Amino acid sequence: MGGTPELKLYNTLTREKSVFKPIDAENVRMYVCGPTVYDYAHIGNARPVIVFDVLFRLLRHVYGESHVTYARNITDVDDKINARALRDHPGLPLNEAIRAVTEKTETQFHADVAELGCLEPNFEPRATDNIEQMIEIIEKLIGNGHAYVASGEVLFDTKSMADYGQLSKRPLDEQQAGARVAVDAHKKNPGDFVLWKLSSHNEPGWESPWGRGRPGWHIECSAMSRRYLGDIFDIHGGGLDLIFPHHENEIAQSRCAHGTEVMANVWMHNGFVQVEGRKMSKSEGNFVTIYDLLHTQTFGGRKWPGEVLRLAMLMTHYRQPIDFTVDKLLEARRSLEKFSKWAFAADEIGFQPDYERFAPHPDVLDALLDDLNTHQAVGSLHEQVAVLSDRSRQQDASHSERLAQFRQSLRLLGLRVQADEVDEAVATEIDVRVKARLELLKAKNFAEADKIRDTLLAEGIQLKDGKDPVTGERVTTWELKR
Repeated sequence: MGGTPELKLYNTLTREKSVFKPIDAENVRMYVCGPTVYDYAHIGNARPVIVFDVLFRLLRHVYGESHVTYARNITDVDDKINARALRDHPGLPLNEAIRAVTEKTETQFHADVAELGCLEPNFEPRATDNIEQMIEIIEKLIGNGHAYVASGEVLFDTKSMADYGQLSKRPLDEQQAGARVAVDAHKKNPGDFVLWKLSSHNEPGWESPWGRGRPGWHIECSAMSRRYLGDIFDIHGGGLDLIFPHHENEIAQSRCAHGTEVMANVWMHNGFVQVEGRKMSKSEGNFVTIYDLLHTQTFGGRKWPGEVLRLAMLMTHYRQPIDFTVDKLLEARRSLEKFSKWAFAADEIGFQPDYERFAPHPDVLDALLDDLNTHQAVGSLHEQVAVLSDRSRQQDASHSERLAQFRQSLRLLGLRVQADEVDEAVATEIDVRVKARLELLKAKNFAEADKIRDTLLAEGIQLKDGKDPVTGERVTTWELKR
């Protein structure tokens, strides 16, 4: 079937799902709010990175790799960064201290998201490299009556925009300032927010028409998205918590500065992440970073591979809240073990196709085309495994094609699996179950022992019983079964 597949996306701006129509199919443009690099990224930060990486992959599949432009920013000027720099590097000049904090955390962020299987965006601008562009937009807003100077600061006049609040659907009289620092009483309206604020001697600053200062939070993304994607682009993404005030104020600044009806045609937001049923916070003791999950045993007593974390996120639809639990990670890990049986099977049976000729399984593609339904796509992977495991169908002419489709499906979701490899934590879990079976056999509880054997076999793990040549006791080894 020819033609471009029909992609449907839920648009927060319109509160409905509709067919996505790019402004220019030769250059589909997407912007996603990136991290503020004052500390290691936590698991809540990982969700939008993974979600929009899948969308990036899907757009490249539909329109071609060279026809998609993805920009994700780095916020490296922020009051939290200033505070962290003063705390961690009190002996350094402020600018050097800030650079030390942001370079370290940005490097770790890149390492973390690479472990999660995420592609690099086409552009990753830093806020500090776009100050000139921010000043230019602020000057336009002042010139056309949408911003004003008060007590050395520049604020956006929310009442100057007739339809301010369309994204969040909040009445203007309920809006708050929404800046990352407190705004004094020199505002015209309670909802006015800072575009440019004064800097003291111990704060980073740049010269501007309004004195030495630094940008407000929202103006940063307006400047960077415009520089790399234009006045109007296709998709703007981020977490649900960014709808107000950040994205609402981005829209206000950009539209009023450039005289456009929209900033982005589609606004997409992923749901919140809880940890073991509770909102993640340091006070709750359940604050977990991507680094900790990957490299320490602080969550569930073990390290978790990046592909396990990724699949655990994809098992829930992106717009739904997700409860990030050890049980969910164990489920994702078991699924990956099943998938790994077949990811490279084509090569092993002598079938080495040009994989680029093969599309992902149509059920996976259809699921993703329906508002990025990764939950349904993962379900399709399990259905494919069931078909591939059916011995009666392994000899027919379509088996090799099914293997290729399966691998392409994994690639489209960004899932990396390895043949004949089991991570340490999975191996430990299997060993525990094998030992339990041996104990049941010693107790002559053959029915329960057989249940464990059959369950492992269904998961692709073949048991082999034998005797220790020295003691004569029963021993059991295991291996992945094709």
